Amino acid sequence: MLTTPSTPAGNRSAPSVLVVDDEPVIREFVCEILEGEGMTAVPMESADTAAAYLNEHVEDVDILITDIRMPGSMDGAGLANLVANKWPQIPIIVMSGYETPATASIRCKVRFLPKPWSIGQLLDSVSGVAYSAVPSN
Repeated sequence: MLTTPSTPAGNRSAPSVLVVDDEPVIREFVCEILEGEGMTAVPMESADTAAAYLNEHVEDVDILITDIRMPGSMDGAGLANLVANKWPQIPIIVMSGYETPATASIRCKVRFLPKPWSIGQLLDSVSGVAYSAVPSN
């Protein structure tokens, strides 16, 4: 079951992850894996919808996972750069089977997850950025 966060990011023990991928199967699979680990997953089908969501709900997002190549006025590289500039507190994980952050002109610090990835690699990437994303209480 895909959920929308209802608790502000600072009041949760598990991170809320914005998952952006234009491929429904990949997007739903990532969300299912994260929710199975107790996280909140917020699925978005494009960088454009993710940017609009962040403008309204940035306090509900701890981590961004985005594919690089996506249709729309902005791709995942543009989204990563936007998030790093506007909301630098949000760690970013980028996925791609075609490009790297350097070839996609990503100008910010990201964790790169090459496709195809394993479930363990996905969870390791999220764990690697989650400690900096969710404040300890």
